[in-house]
Formats: sequence, structure tokens, C-alpha cells
Amino acid sequence: MEDRTRVHVFVTGDLGVADFRQAIADKANEQGVVGWVRNLSDGRVEAVLEGPRDEVYRVVGLCRAGPNGATVSSVQVDREPPKNEKSFKIK
Repeated sequence: MEDRTRVHVFVTGDLGVADFRQAIADKANEQGVVGWVRNLSDGRVEAVLEGPRDEVYRVVGLCRAGPNGATVSSVQVDREPPKNEKSFKIK
């Protein structure tokens, strides 16, 4: 698949009000994106998203906007080589 993309995302902000991880997982599953998401001890959310480029960047769009109740202050997105993840997990 030529358009398969993998990104590593770190989201900073007031993310605790909403279940940010679940919102990302729901959007990823809706878009057919695989990978994982987890909360970090410093309050950030970390995610790896892999799949067709357009669908991956739709999930990144949610990371930038945040679900209702979350305030996103920054999003770092780093591209990585695809690793053929098979499913999406909340860690």
C-alpha cells in the first residue's frame, strides 16, 4: 500500500475532562486506523496511528481539535515507517 502512513503523536493540554483516549480510539476504529493510545504520567496523551494517509490525518485532526471538554494546547506529529499494526488498542 503506497499511501500507508504511520505517525507518532503527543498531545498536550487540559485533556483530563474528556476521555481523550476513548475519543481517539473511536475515531481510529471509525476510520479503519490501527495503532494505540495511552495517557502519559505528565498529563499528555501519546498515540501511534497507522493506516491510509487520509484516514490517519482525520484522526490527527481530532487530536488537534480535541473531543468536547478537552483543551488542546499543542500536538506534535512525527512520521515513522509503517509497522503493519493489526488493531487499535487503548493502553
